[in-house]
Amino acid sequence: MAKDDITGKHAVSGNNVSFSMRHTKRTFKPNLQKKTLMVNGKKVRLTVASSTIRTLRKKGLLVNDSDLKPEASKTK
Repeated sequence: MAKDDITGKHAVSGNNVSFSMRHTKRTFKPNLQKKTLMVNGKKVRLTVASSTIRTLRKKGLLVNDSDLKPEASKTK
């Protein structure tokens, strides 16, 4: 089962409920993305949910994806 490496979010089960109120099983999956983040000064590839990425940006812990790439720091 895939899960978020930071928050631990994973797929949960529930029901689809039709207009006739018939219940069928389904799963709710988080939107997982593979991202390279700086952890203790090292680049680490993590599987994180898109909601986690938004929270990291809001808290100022993740600025831009281009900041992680070495060619972005070169000036012309």
